[in-house]
Amino acid sequence: MQRTCFPLEVKELTKKIRTVLMATAQMKEHQNDPEMLVDLQYSLAKSYSSTPELRKTWLDSMAKIHIKNGNLSEAAHCYIHGVALVAEYLKRRGAYPQGCRVFKNISTNVEADESEGQEDFGMQDVQYTNESLIEMLEEVAEALEKAERYELLGEVYKLIIPVYEERRDYQKLAQAYSILHSAYTKIVQVSLSGKRLLGKFFRVALYGQNFFEEEDSKTYIYKEPKVTGLTELCQRLQCLYTEKFGKHTVRLIKDSNKVNMKDLDSRFAYIQVTYVEPYFDERELEDRQTDFERNNNVRRFMFETPFTKDPKKAHGSVDEQYKRRTILTTSHSFPYVKKRIMVVYHQDMELTPIQVAIDQMQKKVVEIHEVVSMVTPDMKKLQLKLQGSVGVQVNAGPLAFAEAFLDKSKLRNYARKFTNSLKDIYRQFVQVCGIALELNGTLIMTEQMEYQESLKENFRNMVSKLEDIFDEKLFSDEDGKSISLDSTNRTSMSLFNVISSPTSQA
Repeated sequence: MQRTCFPLEVKELTKKIRTVLMATAQMKEHQNDPEMLVDLQYSLAKSYSSTPELRKTWLDSMAKIHIKNGNLSEAAHCYIHGVALVAEYLKRRGAYPQGCRVFKNISTNVEADESEGQEDFGMQDVQYTNESLIEMLEEVAEALEKAERYELLGEVYKLIIPVYEERRDYQKLAQAYSILHSAYTKIVQVSLSGKRLLGKFFRVALYGQNFFEEEDSKTYIYKEPKVTGLTELCQRLQCLYTEKFGKHTVRLIKDSNKVNMKDLDSRFAYIQVTYVEPYFDERELEDRQTDFERNNNVRRFMFETPFTKDPKKAHGSVDEQYKRRTILTTSHSFPYVKKRIMVVYHQDMELTPIQVAIDQMQKKVVEIHEVVSMVTPDMKKLQLKLQGSVGVQVNAGPLAFAEAFLDKSKLRNYARKFTNSLKDIYRQFVQVCGIALELNGTLIMTEQMEYQESLKENFRNMVSKLEDIFDEKLFSDEDGKSISLDSTNRTSMSLFNVISSPTSQA
């Protein structure tokens, strides 16, 4: 018997039964905790990886929970994984040679999750067909449209349309191309309006062995729908865990600093919530040019914590201000079949004061560049950016960096590559501000002419002071009309490597 695979099969069966029993028992306990409930059903779906029908049943159940809670992208991905496992099932029967790998352009998670399952030969009554596959793909397309992930509809219909063509089903083809026409039209509309909201991301860390048990000290990235704010998520989690653990037992950690376990009281459950953003290196940013691309198939996230060399204060003058950039990597990419994914790796990077200056000035340039590059100008956004860059009250911001790091008396204190990079970004900053002022002048009404002249005067004063520091001419009135936005963007992007250089490691 030892020479057969029977003992291994018994072991796997025992493990599967244990998972099912534990998860089923816990589901009742966590009925009001949507994240935990989905996690438990996820573990059940995973335990049935060799039984397509049962795995799909639990994926469908997870989709229902997501829809109930407004997590439409996650619901769509449950359906994507469901159809992918059917594709893999048909591949093993020679009916669909491509298997689940055809979904790699839709989700980077699919192939890893759905290609490794071994078939359970006790389930011979399942009769998935190519017809079933097409029906499920149509369901996926509908779910993606509801989730406003229009860009993925093209990839889905690449799998459907050849079947319609082979059948000469012209009615279905007409419907398919009509849906695609609508989807691409909506992409244009949301790109112009900027009104599509694909969700927000937060780091959530849980502390307290007596309360969280096996989840103690674990860190997750949560994807929250639409415009969910930090306060809203904190309140929801505090209410959720207070209901579980009792009144006055849950405490929120309101900063993003590293938690020292010795400082925590074992009588309380602690939750640390931090807003994070998707993080990409320079090469990735070149490929991810749209807002959708920067919110799809993402698994690295970033948050920043200001600090000074004085442990008693987080903020100081510009030449004292450091910043710790923390990059978190999750086990799977978002969106996924779950709305929270565990962090499996984190990296800390320290930015010196001059690197903080480069980083902040680069962000200003990119933000203004994005506003002035809009096909339909948004005057409100434009004026907010101008006020934040050349307005009287905040004019000291950009100038403060230049005076602290680029004044002739201070240049020798910093590495040349950093001072040269900061100079480059200032040149681009001046030029893009000039473009923004020129554009604002074409948009304003007569009653705002005085405001425009005030902005121009502030801008001229700022440029004059910068020219004194740089000892060079930075701007003329004609520059605002002739400077290339593309060159501005390329130069800003090239500074990414300087900020992320090895010298910035902690």
